Amino acid sequence: MGRPGKPLWQLPASGALSASLALTRYLLQHSMNRLITVLACGLAFGTGLVACGSDEPESAAPSGAEVREALAGSPPPLAAVHEQANELLDGGAEAFEERLGELKGFPVVVNRWAAWCDPCRREMPHLQRQALKYGKRVAFLGVDVQDNDGNARKFLERYPVPYPSYKDPDLKISAEIGGVSGPPTTAFYDSKGELAYLKQGVYLSERDLAEDIERYAR
Repeated sequence: MGRPGKPLWQLPASGALSASLALTRYLLQHSMNRLITVLACGLAFGTGLVACGSDEPESAAPSGAEVREALAGSPPPLAAVHEQANELLDGGAEAFEERLGELKGFPVVVNRWAAWCDPCRREMPHLQRQALKYGKRVAFLGVDVQDNDGNARKFLERYPVPYPSYKDPDLKISAEIGGVSGPPTTAFYDSKGELAYLKQGVYLSERDLAEDIERYAR
């Protein structure tokens, strides 16, 4: 599968209209998915069931010394990613695309998440461990979807990762990736910068994530 086409603002009029309609459909579907998640959480709380997020998984973050040891000697483009560990980055789709360009020559794993997304918490420990394991040959990036900065930072404080996340308040980065549902979504780019695989939904096991990294991020 090739990488998505140009952003909306770079398309000719006819192409921009088509892409705009596609993005509108995406926004509507994403909003509905988020509403369903919120309603489900509220129902669980109101009926006395376990509320969403109340049984959160434990963070798998290693110590700072372990991170430095595991990632020491990373190639400069990957080291630059590690230097921005756990940061929330501005710049939107343009900055994200520029970063992908800088990382050509290395596979890239992009994880879409949000602080309000319960499944994102479920899979984050998998990403914490795998980003450390593969961090010297694979770049990892996050995309924070329609989040409050304060909540997003609290999420990252609980689940710190050795890579930055780009803010995506208007879902333009999500449209670039090609995600068509709410988070989590994980995109795998090969070393040529081409989108090799898009995983919709949560990774229920770390083994499944590791297998997809080996299969697509090379």
